[in-house]
Amino acid sequence: MKALITGASSGIGRDMAARLSKMGYDVILVARRRERLEELAGTLPTKAQIIVLDLSVRDKCFELYEKVKNEDIDILINNAGFGVFGNFVETDLKKELSMLDTNVTSLHILTKLFLKDFVAKDKGYILNVASAAAFLPGPLMAGYYASKAYVLRLTQSIGKELKKQKSKVYIGALCPGPVSTEFGKVANVSFGVRPLESMMVAKYAIEQMLRGKMVIVPGFLIKCCRIFSKLLPDRVLLSAAYHIQKGKHKR
Repeated sequence: MKALITGASSGIGRDMAARLSKMGYDVILVARRRERLEELAGTLPTKAQIIVLDLSVRDKCFELYEKVKNEDIDILINNAGFGVFGNFVETDLKKELSMLDTNVTSLHILTKLFLKDFVAKDKGYILNVASAAAFLPGPLMAGYYASKAYVLRLTQSIGKELKKQKSKVYIGALCPGPVSTEFGKVANVSFGVRPLESMMVAKYAIEQMLRGKMVIVPGFLIKCCRIFSKLLPDRVLLSAAYHIQKGKHKR
């Protein structure tokens, strides 16, 4: 059994790699930081292959696939991603484009390439890491929220296609709220609620993936938020989202 995890150098990606290795999966660890990957690989009980790539570069996504396409991968976890905070007119465009390339384009490419292989053999799991941000509008993090909405809707749409085709291939989206990772530091935000522990989220995500759950929402609070997001009008959601986002800003 073998799993490929992007964004494996820290946070949820690191913990999902550790959890899958403990379950007996060999792992392919993908991220930009070699030292972090080597450190992680040294702690795992199963075989760990390291691939150092920047997935914000489109050609690197195809390069990654070519490197591993004959590895008989059972699980693909698209976890690489980050956020940018600020008023849309003020945020750095280059950073935002890099974010979209990482959060959206790389995930789209890898999902497409590996899904074709999984469908051909009629087995395999793809878990795309979205966010509770996918359920809401996101003033002050507009691009990030939009990118995660893309991930969720893409995943749900593909999942429906697979079911209509009676395929045994799984695809799902993980939609956590705040998690104790490096995300806040990179996005320059702090959370107004206590974040969930990354390993708890990783364990829950893998458990629900193997049970076939398409939209995975860890934590009671975020489950409630998802319900309210379906019931409240957009103007209320926008006001609430702006208030929450403004409170996150690190000054």
